[in-house]
Amino acid sequence: MKRKEFLQKAATAGILPFFINGFNVKMHGATPMLQAIAEAAAKNGRVFVLIQLNGGNDGLNTIIPIDQYSNLSNARSNILIQQSKVLALNGSSTTGMHPAMTGLNTMFNDGKVSIIQSVGYPNPNFSHFRATDIWQTASDSNQFLKSGWLGRYLEDVYTGFPTGYPNTKDPDPLAISIGYTVSTALLGPTTSTGIAISNPTSFYQLVNGTTDPAPNTPAGHELTYVRLVLQQTQQYNTVVKNAALAAPNKATYPTGNSLADQLKIVANLIAGGLKTPIYTVSLGGFDTHSSQVNTTGGTETGEHATLWKKVSEAIAAFQSDCEQLGIANRVAGMTYSEFGRRIKSNASYGTDHGAAAPVMVFGKNVNPGIIGTSPSIPSSVTDGDNVPMQYDYRQVYASVLIDWFEAGKSKTDGSLLLKPFDTLAIFKQNLSAKQLNAQSLKLQNYPNPFKEFTTIEFTSPGGLIELRLFDNQGRLLKTLVNAPLAKGNYTEILDGNNLPAGNYYYQLITPAGQIGRHLVKL
Repeated sequence: MKRKEFLQKAATAGILPFFINGFNVKMHGATPMLQAIAEAAAKNGRVFVLIQLNGGNDGLNTIIPIDQYSNLSNARSNILIQQSKVLALNGSSTTGMHPAMTGLNTMFNDGKVSIIQSVGYPNPNFSHFRATDIWQTASDSNQFLKSGWLGRYLEDVYTGFPTGYPNTKDPDPLAISIGYTVSTALLGPTTSTGIAISNPTSFYQLVNGTTDPAPNTPAGHELTYVRLVLQQTQQYNTVVKNAALAAPNKATYPTGNSLADQLKIVANLIAGGLKTPIYTVSLGGFDTHSSQVNTTGGTETGEHATLWKKVSEAIAAFQSDCEQLGIANRVAGMTYSEFGRRIKSNASYGTDHGAAAPVMVFGKNVNPGIIGTSPSIPSSVTDGDNVPMQYDYRQVYASVLIDWFEAGKSKTDGSLLLKPFDTLAIFKQNLSAKQLNAQSLKLQNYPNPFKEFTTIEFTSPGGLIELRLFDNQGRLLKTLVNAPLAKGNYTEILDGNNLPAGNYYYQLITPAGQIGRHLVKL
């Protein structure tokens, strides 16, 4: 999606913002996707909160693969957290947390956090805007969509909207963004079309749900649409402000923490009775090309540590507030960033744009633990090597839509995510259907390193099996196997004669989980 088009549609699809406690609050109206989520949420009252970490978070210094520590030391000795200071995670001897993340560490050890390792997509893009666009629209890397996965609220055609909304059945906005960066005015196709209620006629039109007649022309139709959106603005403002006054927060939130301030508003609105199922908040500063850690005082201090202290404390306070307000059983949330960082650090005590990174989902109804294995780190790493993807980010989305919002797999595979994606065992009701990790799967190749040919051995639990080869940039080179296989052991010979020397990654995807390994071409 082009930046200009994105900004225009984001504004016209949403509703004029207002402020709560100094924060810009943007409400999104009804679209087919959001209506589907809202209908599902109405059955169980569930709410989902997305926390965007703007800039590209360094996952290797966030969720630290202790079992890869020696190779990490070779790759990023100037920024790597001292192993003795890494926070331990219950049930794991291979993985730890950044020492600044004490709040999330306690939540994990209390069974309220699920960590999904190495989340990304094939052929990753390293542009901030394009990568964010991919995550928000649930597209392939070479696919440009005009709508987003959180309701497809940027659709060109709004079925029935804004006519008739809000109403007695759907009185509340279907999604709320706090601190959203799109312009505070409504943007039309080419310019700002925001209008204000500045006279008695406009006021009574709001009360009566009417508008001045507009000419029967394309411009007139757009004017009518803008007037309807404005009416929704005022009506949504009322219900949101009423909710904000209905249930004061009970937890103590950290001061000087913009993310905590945003999440405090979210808890307030949910407890105040708002039926909005989706909230989005964000924190910037994760583009840590330099000074990610302090050059003195220890690598556990610095810009990255400050950011994760804020995230960790904010989420911990939000979770505590939800529990005290009696809403924790129906609230879950997740952290995500547009991409991760490279395996190897740079000379400026920072990291450059990379591929996959961990995602955390939190709440009382998550399966606590770690999904996946530690990122595989080669013993010798070049500047271009990336963390290999284990899970497609749309598997996380599918899990949220199907297992949390109960949207239905057929709908998710079709209009919502556009094609099928397996769910992960993120939420408790799906524990029996999926493994929490892929430890039961076997995958290896020999010889490794290799010069011409290497044999890949793998197991099939039965069902559709994919075996894929990626380069060190995360680009999908070839699919070696894509077929239903009976339960058993298999081999596949990889011809590497046409591959340049370097590090590669191969991935096994099965109905029981997925796993990946590194290989080296000499």
